[in-house]
Amino acid sequence: MSNVVMYITRFCPFCIMVKKIFDDLNVPYEEIGVDQYPEKRQEMTKITNRHTVPQVFIGDRHVGGCDDTQNALHSGQLKVWLKEAGINV
Repeated sequence: MSNVVMYITRFCPFCIMVKKIFDDLNVPYEEIGVDQYPEKRQEMTKITNRHTVPQVFIGDRHVGGCDDTQNALHSGQLKVWLKEAGINV
């Protein structure tokens, strides 16, 4: 199981952007498709108190959505969180 998990839908442009961030960093991730599994959207909403996708987790840390992930990348915080989760970047 990956240390990076994201709740997504298949055709969401913001989900595609977040996946590209991790692809560019060569960081594997697990996708949970809330459009394919509605019960997973309920799970996501309960955990995050948010209804929008993507919702990104690094280990137990809830990073947030696309803007949150992009901001963490640009500030350097994303790489710190990845390293804390034992992921080399």
